[in-house]
Amino acid sequence: MPNQYLATSLPEHELAELHRLMTEEIKEVAVFFMNTEGIITTWNRAAEDMKGYTPQDAIGSHLGLLYTEEDRARGWPEHNLGEARKHGFYREESWRRRKDGRLFWARIALTALRDRTGQLVGFSKVTMDLTDHKLLESCVNEREEIRRILHAANAGMWTWHPASDRIDVSADFLGLLGHAHGPTTMSLPEWMAFVDPQDRELVARRFETARASGADEPLVMDVRLCKKDGSCRWFHVRADWSRASPQQPYALSGVNVDIHDLKTAEEELRRAFGKLKEADKRKDEFLAMLAHELRNPLAPIRSAAELLKRIDVAEPRVRKTSEIIARQVDHMTHLVDDLLDVSRVTRGVATLDKEPLDVRHIVMDAVEQVDPLLRTRRHELALQLSPETAVVYGDHKRLVQVMANLLNNAAKYTPEGGRIQLRTQVRGAQEVVLEVIDNGIGMEPELAARAFELFAQAERTPDRSSGGLGLGLALVKSLVELHGGSVHCSSEGAGKGSCFSVGLPLVSAQVAAPAPQLPEAAPQSIQQRLRVMVVDDNADAAHMLAMFLEADGHQVQVEHDARQALERARVDPPDVCLLDLGLPDMDGNELARQLKSHAETAGAVLVAVTGYGGEHDRTEALAAGFSQHLVKPVDPAQLTLLLSRIRPAP
Repeated sequence: MPNQYLATSLPEHELAELHRLMTEEIKEVAVFFMNTEGIITTWNRAAEDMKGYTPQDAIGSHLGLLYTEEDRARGWPEHNLGEARKHGFYREESWRRRKDGRLFWARIALTALRDRTGQLVGFSKVTMDLTDHKLLESCVNEREEIRRILHAANAGMWTWHPASDRIDVSADFLGLLGHAHGPTTMSLPEWMAFVDPQDRELVARRFETARASGADEPLVMDVRLCKKDGSCRWFHVRADWSRASPQQPYALSGVNVDIHDLKTAEEELRRAFGKLKEADKRKDEFLAMLAHELRNPLAPIRSAAELLKRIDVAEPRVRKTSEIIARQVDHMTHLVDDLLDVSRVTRGVATLDKEPLDVRHIVMDAVEQVDPLLRTRRHELALQLSPETAVVYGDHKRLVQVMANLLNNAAKYTPEGGRIQLRTQVRGAQEVVLEVIDNGIGMEPELAARAFELFAQAERTPDRSSGGLGLGLALVKSLVELHGGSVHCSSEGAGKGSCFSVGLPLVSAQVAAPAPQLPEAAPQSIQQRLRVMVVDDNADAAHMLAMFLEADGHQVQVEHDARQALERARVDPPDVCLLDLGLPDMDGNELARQLKSHAETAGAVLVAVTGYGGEHDRTEALAAGFSQHLVKPVDPAQLTLLLSRIRPAP
């Protein structure tokens, strides 16, 4: 049975005095009484001061007046009265609401009052305002939480008071620097002793700047702080201005976070990136040199093959051999070009000459390029072109290269006598899709998913019948993405063929695409006999090129040394100079400038014939005075056409 609290255990005069004391003299504790329904019947001065309600407001109101809206909604006043009625009293600490809406933390004791017979006659309630205590407790908890956070984050706090030039530091700050114990208040110079000597001047300036700027700017910096054992670590410092009250001076409170491992990793990453960048540069230089070195031997081989074609040889095997050599030189040349193209595109230095293009013209030009391979492998090519006009904005040469690579890939990986389909579809007004579908060897889904990755290939067979460098499709993807398009590969599996698709954004059909230019036919016979000087330190390349030109009726001089070439040209001025750029004693560009500077040779047409095929090489050559820049091995038809347009000097 709960304890009984008698309402009338005192004589009348003592009870009246007790009532007066509770209502008038007790200033810190709110005391009031209620009837059995929880209606307030008395209200002391402390209750008025604490809760903001006058006796007129409170007396006659239900106890729920003093609770928050949330507590009233959940029936908490009735619950508390019920608990007191049942157990004799009810105690709790919770937030209560003042009349002006402000909350305060209250400790309450609600007691059921009974008469001598045990009959409930009312309730008394005593309330203490513990808001300050609660706030202090919260501060302590917050400080402990901050301490845990600082410890977990490897951080320490400090506060600088510019008015006194003193700095308060936390125990975590000292602990980070290896000081288990130490003063938590110090002067700014004492604090600066923690800073690495290399950084002290900079940090001192930053503090002086912060002092001069007042409370306008936070202090943010990375600084090295030294530990007790002499080692130094990197810390990130962030400090903001604040003050306790408008009357107090501003203080700068900061946090130092240990970022040494991050800084070290960043530095290692920067060094690794530098090495990677240097390696990438060397790789590009190597590829350029490799291309030059590969093209140099290809040049005389191509010239020899072309010369054999032009000689009236009765022996069929000789003609067949020259055709094979020419095809293999073309194949090697394409490999070298793909290798350099991939390098340029991946470095982002490939340039596009964009214009409106009719997709049909792109397709037909690509088919024309691949036709010899298709015929050699006896493939059937079916074209299914959309009747709708599809105009894209792109580089004609590069988009033809994309489709030619896809057709080459299909021809290569389809057994002889296969079927290849090339079709175009216009999808809405946004995109045109070009698909190359074959019935070739197909691929597993894993390979299809990475078909466009650099060097991606299926497992090689011992005979390497499906070899290659794995560059063509990677180049396709890069070039298509440079045009804002996308690529996709699908296959139902090994032996079930493949489908490669390219999606390109459309431009308005009203934008006129230029008509395709018909290739200019090479002249059947030489119209003008030119005096040609060939300068190349590769003797085989120079002599084979000379023989080819002589077969076309030109008068050819050959030199392997730039200075000798310059002297001979001044004595016997040529109409055309075909100059290699990589000459040992004087490079081709300098030789070109020398030739252009002398009156005897200034009128000669200069043509660079070189293994260096980069855009930078071309730009330098044209700036040096060359009219044309041809890359080895030179296409014989292109060279013949070029020379046919040059008129000999009178």
